[in-house]
Amino acid sequence: MEALVQAILLALIQGLTEFLPISSSAHLILPSQVLGWPDQGQAFDVAVHVGTLTAVVTYFFRDLKQITLGSLATVQERRMNSESWLALAVIIATLPAVIVGGLMHDFIADNLRSSLVIAISTLVFGLLLLWSDRVGKRVRDMAEMTLWLALLIGLAQALALIPGTSRSGITITAALLLGFNRVTAARFSMLLSIPIILAAGLLETLTLLGGPHSIKLTIMLVGFVVSAVSAFLCIHLFLRLIERIGMLPFVIYRVILSAILFGLIVFG
Repeated sequence: MEALVQAILLALIQGLTEFLPISSSAHLILPSQVLGWPDQGQAFDVAVHVGTLTAVVTYFFRDLKQITLGSLATVQERRMNSESWLALAVIIATLPAVIVGGLMHDFIADNLRSSLVIAISTLVFGLLLLWSDRVGKRVRDMAEMTLWLALLIGLAQALALIPGTSRSGITITAALLLGFNRVTAARFSMLLSIPIILAAGLLETLTLLGGPHSIKLTIMLVGFVVSAVSAFLCIHLFLRLIERIGMLPFVIYRVILSAILFGLIVFG
């Protein structure tokens, strides 16, 4: 029963923090450090990643359908359209994180996964998010997404390999600084999450298949359902409220979370 409760809470954390600009890595170290919870294992990680991927694909199904049809039309007509340009923008923006992640994975794993790094990056990139929300002109929409602007957002996304940065937080920050409105910044960030989550899920699946791992089907199913439902609701509410509330609530939350992490480091 205890393992089931832990799985529900961890899946809920994954579902909520994957798309909000508050850093999932900062949250995932708290249960282990504060409560002493054990790692749920590779199979559970795969399940919650599939859950969040299912949520974002379901929510953006119409957009993805239009992008797919537009891309097929480009192949048939040999002429770019708005949907195929957006598909290309997502691909271009994904490449930096894939390249940097491949080259720097071992260095990051060995040197940057400490509580201190997470606490610092949670604070610094949170304040940067607030600054971008204040100085960004917020006049561009998705129709004005060029490949150059997508590449700049993609380069920013590569910084999310630093634990505590928040992938959604840094991509939204970059988009705001480039003049995009809040909703467009958030929507493009979520579209970028699809190939990233898919790649992470596939990598974890390959690792799972490559060696002996305990698989608890009930825990996996619970993790999938909870992460999928919570992520879907999170995306829906975030996009509905973001223009009204801005980034300040998330920055305040990050500052508090960073203070808690620093407290754990000093007094824990």
